[in-house]
Amino acid sequence: MAANRRPTLADVAREVGVSAKTVSRVLNEDGPVSAQTREQVLAAVAKLGFQPNLMARNMRVGGPDTTVGLVVPDLGNPFFAAVARGIEDGVRERGLMLLMGSSADDPDRERALTAEFLARRVSILIVVPSVGSHHSHLKAHRTAGLPIVFLDRPGAGLPTDSIVSSNRAGAQDGVTHLIAHGHRRIGFVGDLPVKLYTRRERLAGYRAALREADIPYDRSLVADAHDQQGAEAATSRLLELADPPTALFAGNNIMALGIVVELARSKRKDVAVVAFDDVSLAEALEPGLTVVAQDPEEIGRSAAATALARLDGDRSRARTITVPTRLIVRGSGERPGPRP
Repeated sequence: MAANRRPTLADVAREVGVSAKTVSRVLNEDGPVSAQTREQVLAAVAKLGFQPNLMARNMRVGGPDTTVGLVVPDLGNPFFAAVARGIEDGVRERGLMLLMGSSADDPDRERALTAEFLARRVSILIVVPSVGSHHSHLKAHRTAGLPIVFLDRPGAGLPTDSIVSSNRAGAQDGVTHLIAHGHRRIGFVGDLPVKLYTRRERLAGYRAALREADIPYDRSLVADAHDQQGAEAATSRLLELADPPTALFAGNNIMALGIVVELARSKRKDVAVVAFDDVSLAEALEPGLTVVAQDPEEIGRSAAATALARLDGDRSRARTITVPTRLIVRGSGERPGPRP
């Protein structure tokens, strides 16, 4: 079998030395087959990475080039909605339709969802990896020619293309901006889990900015949360410290919303804020929210372009594409720090 061709029912039959009809009987459990033959067929299916085409019963098409499978952690997050829009823009001209599913950042759910997409013989698989997930089970599919792209975070156990933001450099820019306005006690509110790639990279950028300015890293100024309510509570705890921060850096858009709500609730207008990720209606706040903006649509378009190139026969080495961020100044990050 050619390295750039997806395995077929006939390939499985040839591997075992039986007819395609026998393989079909095993997979569909609709006819008499010996236990030994059944075991041989299932072993060949696993070896070749074959996936039965569940859509074939309803769609009489000659190949898999009809759909793109996208796995994201949260369908409700505006960032991933914008990423999906970029992917859709990129694949629409090729007549491909985007299918989406949420892993809820759970490795088991992610694996089950990718299996469902593979069973439908998607043309392209794009995955935002969950923390703790491992992707060696996709190796046979990638070897067989399926374009697989990791998005927002690198995967594990599978050398393939990844599209990420400049997380570390962007966070460093945002914190350096706060330092330039006189702040030395700068809090960091990051998302959970702490092993999340984007969270680790942004914290590293935060620490790099402090180090460059000769400001000691203070672990008490680092807080974590999983959602907006948690970010509100984390912000409250930071402001109650004996030596509280005069500025806050939000690790993502959800953390930013929690920080803004808590500052408004406590009537604190003296705390500067910079957020990683833009936020809807950020300009409508008073003052407007200063952000390190990602370009989620460009991330999506880059993922689509990379996958389509693979689909067209690009067999070059796997690569990581980094999409730059930019600092948008709106007022919240320019509140001056305390006078020396």
